[in-house]
Amino acid sequence: MKRKNNGRESRDANGQPDSKKRALSSEEVALRFREGLFEPSEQQKYTKGYGQSTPYKHGVIHPLIEDSLLRSVRDEIQAHLHFTEKETDIYKIFQSGDLANLDGLDDGSLSRLPSILKLRDAMYSARFREFLSSVTGSGKLSGQKTDMAINVYNEGCHLLCHDDVIGSRRLSYILYLTDPDTPWQAEWGGALRLYPTATKKDAKGEDVKVPSPDFTLSIPPAFNQLSFFTVQPGESFHDVEEVYHPTEGEDKSKKRVRMAISGWFHIPQKGEDGYEEGLEEKLAERSSLSQLQGRADIYDLPQSKTVVCEDETTEEVKGKGKGKVEEEPSSDFTESDLNFLVQYIAPTYLTPDIAEEMSDAFLNDSSLNVEHFLSKKFAAKVRSYIKDQEKQGLPRSSDEIQAQTEWTVARPPHKHRYLFQQHSTATQGPATPIQELLNDLFPSKPFRKWLSLITGSDRITSYNFLARRFRRSQDYTLANTHTGDEPRLELTLGLTPTPGWEKEDPEDEDNENKTKANTGTAESSSTSESKKPNAGGEEISVGGYEIYMAGDDDEAEAQEQENKTGAADPAIYRSAADDEDDGILFSTAAGWNRLSIVLRDSGTLKFVKYVSAAAKGDRWDVTGEMGVEFNDDDADEGEEGEDEDEDDGDDDDDDDDDEYDSMEEEED
Repeated sequence: MKRKNNGRESRDANGQPDSKKRALSSEEVALRFREGLFEPSEQQKYTKGYGQSTPYKHGVIHPLIEDSLLRSVRDEIQAHLHFTEKETDIYKIFQSGDLANLDGLDDGSLSRLPSILKLRDAMYSARFREFLSSVTGSGKLSGQKTDMAINVYNEGCHLLCHDDVIGSRRLSYILYLTDPDTPWQAEWGGALRLYPTATKKDAKGEDVKVPSPDFTLSIPPAFNQLSFFTVQPGESFHDVEEVYHPTEGEDKSKKRVRMAISGWFHIPQKGEDGYEEGLEEKLAERSSLSQLQGRADIYDLPQSKTVVCEDETTEEVKGKGKGKVEEEPSSDFTESDLNFLVQYIAPTYLTPDIAEEMSDAFLNDSSLNVEHFLSKKFAAKVRSYIKDQEKQGLPRSSDEIQAQTEWTVARPPHKHRYLFQQHSTATQGPATPIQELLNDLFPSKPFRKWLSLITGSDRITSYNFLARRFRRSQDYTLANTHTGDEPRLELTLGLTPTPGWEKEDPEDEDNENKTKANTGTAESSSTSESKKPNAGGEEISVGGYEIYMAGDDDEAEAQEQENKTGAADPAIYRSAADDEDDGILFSTAAGWNRLSIVLRDSGTLKFVKYVSAAAKGDRWDVTGEMGVEFNDDDADEGEEGEDEDEDDGDDDDDDDDDEYDSMEEEED
């Protein structure tokens, strides 16, 4: 999807501003703002504060609007506008079905919103635009292209890190409409948070700004407070903190509603004072999509550590750096292979009949969920380790985490944030169970043989593995695309021991030997919403689910969503239209001891949803990407020789069953 400008010009046939916008006199404008705002001393105060602000230039004016007018605006919104939940990889918010942009409303709708119109006309008036332009030094602002919308953040709502750079935007603003009689508390969340950047050199030696994974400034909401900043490519990174659910002991009867009018002031349009021919095109070239795509990738974490499985000399892995080369194993299982795998994998999944069932399921749907994948003994070790880690807690800052633990924080935050460990990384002391999975089981030749058997592939050509920990109220991955020419295998072993991520499964670890291989269609769709009941019995979403989605080439739909939210390129999967195709191909909730395997095509989107503070624990997994080759001739040859080899096949199965029986006794 391409990023596009989301402001709309509203002009009549003579090229003049639409009649819905009424030019106001300087005196009329002043009456709609709080008394004294336009005094020279006030302007100087805000100009000085803006110039000295960090981590990048921003300002806060509180109060902004004449009190009775803003209260009337809030009353009109509550009385006449309906808000519907909308969720993507980058946000969860409630949006008005009628008020994506004020200029788009008909006269009948506008007649019910006189105070909102008064507010809009005042904020885009010449006097207030000149005031903001002077305070920020941003240059002149358009009065023709208005860009004002209303969003509501209830408990669990959030907006993840982005820089607001789309098209002709020049200034971003948020005017809060929280309850004027119940002051918003900082511990409720919902703050505007700003992220600093560091200037580094890209591959060509040119300066590029890289955002920190940690915000350094938090601005809580307050009724009648305006927060604003200049939109700057690769620099004006910010997010909206989750609005937190009440905790035990807090009053749950009153909802926390972070209502705000937000939008942008744009560069002057043709015919306006300050218009520059070609400026909008230049800004588009510098937009986030082109500015951030590729130039600073060398500073992303984690960097790929792909290992190529070939019996040739070392060659460069497509993408980044060079990978280690390993000799590709024979596809035939040996007694040694099975003895190794049974240390980690539930014996059921090493038997011929179950392996064949899984292979058939994967062949039909190119995806698979395997429940209770790890053996009981090894799973117990992993569970004990993870629970101990969660009890110990973590430092807050990314630098402290890296210095004091074996984890590193993924960055930049406009792509992803989580804690990770990579395979083949040197460790101090004995290996943890997570590191055993990461360095011993998944990269091993026996596991690659097993995976080839389950997926019907000819061989695994490369691999790259990560252990990840998604912290509550902090971590996520935004939608990313597989850009390779060929499909690749991706696996995720969910290791989240806490409950509440999905509907409770009545089966427990004692039923480990029952096969749970399924295709990730009906069952996985139900797990895409990870929910747990709150104290009042209401189910609340806690996120943490992993989703694969079809890429969206519909530019009109992409434009519509950007107009509504300002978020760039969201992966939209829940919206107002009940009959809308959500595009989900495969999804799975965070859970315990569940292995998902997906054959991912080029262009398919994937993300892990932000983990809410309401979750009972962090989301843990080990994930991997594997290059794979499929030999179509093998299937044809197998069919031709099926009758001829039938007796030999039965003998082999008997041998395998005998082998399994001994392993099962050992496991018991």
